[in-house]
Amino acid sequence: MTRDQLAGAARAALGGGRRLDALERLAGGSRKGVYRLTMDDATTAIAYLWEESENYWPAAEGDDDLTDPFSPGVGLDLFEAAHARLESLGLRVPEVHLVDRERSHYPADLAIVEDFPGEDLLDLLNRDPRAAEPTMARLADALTAMRSHRAPTFGKVALIDAGGTSRATSCEQAALDFALRCLAEAASRDRRIADAHDRLEERLREFAAAVRPRAEYSVVHGELGLDHVLVDRDGNPVLIDIEDLLYFDIEWEHVFLQLRHPGSHYEWLAVEGLDEDRLALYTLTQRLSLTAGPLRLLEGDFPDREIMQGIAEHHLKEALALVSVV
Repeated sequence: MTRDQLAGAARAALGGGRRLDALERLAGGSRKGVYRLTMDDATTAIAYLWEESENYWPAAEGDDDLTDPFSPGVGLDLFEAAHARLESLGLRVPEVHLVDRERSHYPADLAIVEDFPGEDLLDLLNRDPRAAEPTMARLADALTAMRSHRAPTFGKVALIDAGGTSRATSCEQAALDFALRCLAEAASRDRRIADAHDRLEERLREFAAAVRPRAEYSVVHGELGLDHVLVDRDGNPVLIDIEDLLYFDIEWEHVFLQLRHPGSHYEWLAVEGLDEDRLALYTLTQRLSLTAGPLRLLEGDFPDREIMQGIAEHHLKEALALVSVV
């Protein structure tokens, strides 16, 4: 990526006679390119590029199946649908300056959005918990708004809001199907999971069978870590990496939050009344996902390899501990 490649898009998005002065690729994105644009008057914005060369994940069967709630959240359509839904609930998301699906500025789908330079919420909370208190409280309010919204069925927001339906019969069935795929993937890449395969599958099926039927679906970010929350000038939380937005069980969100932020960080966002059976199923499902996913990512050219290896190893051991395998 060179500055000249995005100069026209930057001018169209930010106008005012500005000229693109600098381009910086930001770390963290694994499915899309994320670049900070700095104009000659120091105005900044963020460019999202959904281009094959920016996606570090090796392709797998079913990646583009929107009827699967757990297929990868990749693409401008998913971003726009998620952005619209969160905005309709009164949540703070980056303002969109430009969308280019006709590829008139760049040979891939492109969006240019508002920038929030500085710390994300996780960094702020670690550095100065007192200063982060108002933003954490507002994030809890945002999760309440997401939890209070009711959808007619479950699945990707882009699919359901367009009138589609998911192919599974329930959230728990979709999660079980996903968990079994992750188990098979992880077993093919690590001997320890392969040796425990039958016990893990049996535990998954036990957890799924214990879940009582429910027909109540809320808005779920899908990958809500505090590093996916930015902070605006007024201290409001800003949700990013929103393409995986789902209508689903809120337990899915809270399992991810607890796995990502065990201890005092999660206490800010904890809620009462979560279903223990769903928590059990979704915890093992996500442990397996966070084993299989990083192991697959490491088969490509993802640069932060040590981090991914650490994530896979941690969750692999935790999954094995759930079936008493040391």
